[in-house]
Amino acid sequence: MKFVADFHIHSKYARATSQDMDLEHLDEWARRKGIAVISTGDFTHPAWFKELQEKLTEAEPGLYKLNGRESKTRFVLTTEISCIYSKANAVRRIHLILFAPSFQAVEKINTQLGWIGNLHADGRPILGIDVKEVLKIALDASPDCMVVPAHAWTPWFSVFGSKSGFNSLEECFDEYTKYIYAVETGLSSDPPMNWRLSKLDTVALISNSDSHSLAKIGREANVFDVEVSYFAIADAIKTKDPTKFLFTVEFFPEEGKYHYDGHRLCGVRMKPQESKLQKNICPKCGRVLTIGVLNRVEELADRPEDFQPMNAIPFRSLIPLEEIIGDALGVGVGAKQVREEYENLVKQFGNEFQILLEASLEDLGAATLPEIAEGIGLVREGKVAIEPGYDGEYGKIKIFQENDQRSLVRQKSLF
Repeated sequence: MKFVADFHIHSKYARATSQDMDLEHLDEWARRKGIAVISTGDFTHPAWFKELQEKLTEAEPGLYKLNGRESKTRFVLTTEISCIYSKANAVRRIHLILFAPSFQAVEKINTQLGWIGNLHADGRPILGIDVKEVLKIALDASPDCMVVPAHAWTPWFSVFGSKSGFNSLEECFDEYTKYIYAVETGLSSDPPMNWRLSKLDTVALISNSDSHSLAKIGREANVFDVEVSYFAIADAIKTKDPTKFLFTVEFFPEEGKYHYDGHRLCGVRMKPQESKLQKNICPKCGRVLTIGVLNRVEELADRPEDFQPMNAIPFRSLIPLEEIIGDALGVGVGAKQVREEYENLVKQFGNEFQILLEASLEDLGAATLPEIAEGIGLVREGKVAIEPGYDGEYGKIKIFQENDQRSLVRQKSLF
C-alpha cells in the first residue's frame, strides 16, 4: 500500500508549540494533509504518554489508532530528545528521534531517561547523556527501536552541526554506529546535499516536518509502498529498498532557516565562499557568523555537487499548498481567502498531497484560479525563486513575480 508518513512532530506539551497539537486535531489534520502514518511526538513526557495510553489502541503491529473514531490515520510512537554532553574536549548538543514499536518499550525508555533528567519540563527533554547511551537504552527496551539523528545539519543542535556536532557518525556513536539506519536531513538540506558524503551511503535519508503547529505537519515527509505496520516501515528504512521506500518530500533547502551563513541581528547573509573571504566574521559587528548547512556540507563533502549514489531514494521538492495559494493571490498565508481556497481544493481532491503530487494540472485548472494551478505546476518543475534562509531566518520563496500575478480581478468572483 502506498502511503505518506511524517515521523517527527511535537505535542502540546513541548515549548513553543500550539495547544491544538493534540491527538484529535492531529488525526483530523493528517487526513486533510494526506498523511497515513503520523508521529505522536514527545512520548517521554509523562502527561502526554498517559494520554497516548488512554486514547490510542494498537491497530496494526506497532501502529495505533485513535479510540472512538472511524479513521485511517495511524500513530507511530516517536519522540525527540536533546542531548547535551562533553566528548573529545568539546560540548556536544545533539537531537535524536526515537522510534518505539510498543507502549511497553516506551515505558522502559522513559524509566531509564527519567533517572537522568526531568521529563516533565518539556515535550522535548534536555538530558546530560551521551547519544550512544541513549541508543543503548532504546535497544535494551526493544531491539526493534530505532534512533535517528534529527535535522542532521542544523548549526546548534545536530550530529553534523557547525556549532556543536561531529565530522562523522562514527565520531558520534562509536561502535554503535552500526545501529544507525537513517538520518533526518532537516529543512535546510536535501538529499543531493547529503549524497555528497560517501559515508552516508550506508544510511537512509528521511524527511519530516518537525512541526509545532497543525498547518505545518507534512511540510517534509516520506512515501512508502509497504504493509502499514511499524515493522514494514522499519524494514524499508533499514534496507533502503526503492521499491518500498519510494521517495521523500522536501522543502526547497534554501527556504530552511539555516541554509546560508549569516548574522541575523546585522541582516548579513552570505554564501560559503563569501564567508571564507571574511574569515567567518560578520563585516558589520565583527562577531563570528553562524555557519549554515550549505557551508558545513561543503566542508565535509568528498563528492561533487551533481553526484548521485546508486539506488538512492528519490525525492520531490514541494511548497505547502497555502503558500502557493497566497503567492498566486498576492496575499499572506494567513489571509481569509487563502484558507477558503485551501478548504475548497481539499474538499474537491481529498487531501493536500493529492493536490501537490498527483492531481493533473487540467483538473486543477478546472477547480481553481489558473494562477493557482500554474503555481502548483511551477513548483513541481522547481521553477521558484528563493532568498536563502540564514541564522534562524526562514528563506523567502516566490513562485510569481509581482507582474506575474494575473487576473486579480477574477479573485473577487471566486470568493
